[in-house]
Amino acid sequence: MRIQRKIVVDEAGKPQEVIISWKDYQEVAEILGLDLDEEAIEDLRQARKDREAGIEGAYLDLEAIR
Repeated sequence: MRIQRKIVVDEAGKPQEVIISWKDYQEVAEILGLDLDEEAIEDLRQARKDREAGIEGAYLDLEAIR
């Protein structure tokens, strides 16, 4: 992924802020999961617990969802 950005510096030339396009921000937010609601986050937490506990019945085979 390539993000076009503008770097805002202070009087001493030290970077202070970065400006990116809205499109790039939305893509980053989606990749990081910042767009998920609390229910989705809880579902992911439970899935992680199931995976760590080795509960195979908690998952569907990939072919079952295609």
